[in-house]
Amino acid sequence: MKKLYQFLFIYFARKTPECFRNLRNYLVKKFIKSAGKNINIGRLTTIHKNTEIGNNSGIGKGCVINNGVTIGDNVMMGPDVLIYTQNHETGRTDIPMSQQGFAGIKPVVIEDGAWIGARVCILPGVTIGEGSVIGACAVVSKSVPPYSVAVGNPARVVKNRKDTEV
Repeated sequence: MKKLYQFLFIYFARKTPECFRNLRNYLVKKFIKSAGKNINIGRLTTIHKNTEIGNNSGIGKGCVINNGVTIGDNVMMGPDVLIYTQNHETGRTDIPMSQQGFAGIKPVVIEDGAWIGARVCILPGVTIGEGSVIGACAVVSKSVPPYSVAVGNPARVVKNRKDTEV
């Protein structure tokens, strides 16, 4: 039955206008690994079945979420976010990279209360700490500590949200 919900999401519901948001949310809840209450899945989003989404979390329009992503509670995600958990093998130089296959999956974890800005790219194995903010268009290649603000390419921490000094 999960395959039917996944099929309906991929080939029908993900392309529907915003007025069909409840249908998208319902179908995603039925085929992903786990989904909390009050989630919101944006239009044109691609999401793998092995994804976990916590309560009150939203995924923006046009996001791509690969295999093995865990999204905590109260996470906000802007449009066009890319979350990758796998990469090509590159170890051998005697054969083209395109023929080397893929490396193993390195899960991505986005902890509770994080805010991921528009067009952020999160690479395999990264953890975004609780309450962190990732600025728009950042490329996150290393884990971000809790309550940090990270920006740029590659993303670097520029501030801790708990620091009281201004």
